[in-house]
Amino acid sequence: MSVRPLFYTVLLLLLAWSVGAPVGQAQDVLIPMDNQQSDHLKAYGAVYGTLNAGQKVDWLLNYRGGSFLTNATTAVKQELRTRGVSFQEVGGAQASQIIAKVEADGSNMAVVPLEKAPKIAVYAPSGAVPWDDAVRLALNYADVPHDVIYDDAVLNGKLDQYDWLHLHHEDFTGQFGKFIRYRNEPWYIQKQKTARELARKHGYRKVSQLKLAVTQRIRDYVRRGGFMFSMCSGTETFDIALAARKTDIVPEAYDGDPVNPNALDKLDYGPTLAFTDFRPNLNAQEYSHSNIDVGPPPTQIRDPSLDYFTLFDFSAKWDPVPTMLTQNHVATVKGFVGQTTAFKKDLVKEDVVVLAKPPERDQVRYLHGTLGQGTFTFYSGHDPEDYQHFVGDPPTDLSLHPNSPGYRLILNNILFPAAKKKKQKT
Repeated sequence: MSVRPLFYTVLLLLLAWSVGAPVGQAQDVLIPMDNQQSDHLKAYGAVYGTLNAGQKVDWLLNYRGGSFLTNATTAVKQELRTRGVSFQEVGGAQASQIIAKVEADGSNMAVVPLEKAPKIAVYAPSGAVPWDDAVRLALNYADVPHDVIYDDAVLNGKLDQYDWLHLHHEDFTGQFGKFIRYRNEPWYIQKQKTARELARKHGYRKVSQLKLAVTQRIRDYVRRGGFMFSMCSGTETFDIALAARKTDIVPEAYDGDPVNPNALDKLDYGPTLAFTDFRPNLNAQEYSHSNIDVGPPPTQIRDPSLDYFTLFDFSAKWDPVPTMLTQNHVATVKGFVGQTTAFKKDLVKEDVVVLAKPPERDQVRYLHGTLGQGTFTFYSGHDPEDYQHFVGDPPTDLSLHPNSPGYRLILNNILFPAAKKKKQKT
């Protein structure tokens, strides 16, 4: 038998194999986060699950809405299909081209490696239902595992077990949300009773004193390297409690004794995170906590389509943190109301980064800052897909809003800690 025909036969077989090899053997998976994504919210859960399984993921900032790139394992592809998340299988050469495009000089894009799934806690009372909190709705819909903790855990030193902490719509001033209009409702009566018993359990005479201790523990957690996120009244009342730590701003209707007559003069804004020079509302009958909150004009309440805010642009290469927090498939997000609807711009500290604001209004909807080794992010409003949420309203069904830009901002925050190595606690 001639050697030459055998050589050509082998060569033809090798060529045929090399041409057909990429089919079904893609090396990577691209999870697009632009308008081609079928379920943006579940995509975050899939990425979290991939990290939780020990596989790294690259976050491609500003590339197709903040897409993700990871190895094309069978498990990853099956997970994406199960969740209904759009993805594309790409070969090594194509993946290299994408990375090169993102990292090219002059592009406002960047590759951020996500290394480890953060351990997540939600600070919420045991009686709080998940649909009262947009963050818990998002975590549950995206199937992101998390623990629910409250005052006992905080005061017993459990916070350091977690990388990321969300504050439920808590009233850290000890005024029970200023829901005095519901004082005869069974749920409000039970809420007061439980809070007062918890305060006494930990040796405090009043709920406001308990909440101040909890607030200080959480602040210290952030300072030591924790990542903290809050929405609605949890943002505003956190700083109010810290500023009023040396005085009594709680009306008698809530704690049985009057407000300190010199309360406003005794405020100290040094320990606050995001806000300064604000004035608490000392009227027990008024729903407002302070002048930090500036709600929407009546015209927007009547016509919610007039209410929206714009995400700021940041340099992905030089400012990766705010860029991560604002990743979205749209630049404009529809507004939504809460007990704290928007922050007054003049009361935001100078070193805090504004991430989003309404056009032509001196307001802030989304902000981020640092404290020591940790960070905090505040997002105003109650529910991005329920414009004006009332007590007793039915829960938001996120399966009807899988591409919600407002909810995407929440879920950006759960991946943000994965991009930073764990810092040494001090």
